[in-house]
Amino acid sequence: MNRNNEDLLNSTEADQFGLATAALLRQGSQSLPASVKDRLYAARLKALSLKKPEKVRIQQHVLANSTGNWSVGSRSFWDNVGWVAPLVVLVFGLIGIAQWQQDSRINDIAELDVALLTDDVPPDAYADSGFLGFLKNGPLADSEQDSLDSSKSPS
Repeated sequence: MNRNNEDLLNSTEADQFGLATAALLRQGSQSLPASVKDRLYAARLKALSLKKPEKVRIQQHVLANSTGNWSVGSRSFWDNVGWVAPLVVLVFGLIGIAQWQQDSRINDIAELDVALLTDDVPPDAYADSGFLGFLKNGPLADSEQDSLDSSKSPS
């Protein structure tokens, strides 16, 4: 069926139609037998118990403050400072990571100092470029070079 806007009832006419229909149904139900009335009453109670609750719209005033954020009129203290907790956790986490890295660096430097001070080689030797070359090439390279030099020279 295709309905035009002219066919629709306005709210006043719809209310009058509903009242007239209810009056006719009430008159017709007076002449029904008692067993039918009881069955209809039980069916109506069952239908009402199965009826879904209606959604209720709640109007809440929302204001925009000077920073452009939307806020509701009645907000609790914890709603206003709820963003602070993640920020505090982040700051303490970053401080903890920085502290852990600093402790790690201090421990590495302390291990190096202990190794240098307990070694047989004096610490000044590590500052000598010749000693660093000796460490890079290794002691075997020098002994092999000496043996090659002695075999080439006529004795």
